[in-house]
Amino acid sequence: MSVEQLLGQPLRVINLGLELFARELETDGVPVVHVDWRPPAGDPSVAALLARLEDDAEESAG
Repeated sequence: MSVEQLLGQPLRVINLGLELFARELETDGVPVVHVDWRPPAGDPSVAALLARLEDDAEESAG
């Protein structure tokens, strides 16, 4: 399938993780299936970075 054919079809999205992305697409009328998935964070420093990312996303959503 060419890129032109692919983009000529209605966009449908499966969103993993940040719900903000799903909400933005839904606002634009794109059908979205949101999966509430979080990556495993075994290292405490990675967990802290992910928590910070989530806080930033929630603040951006208002």
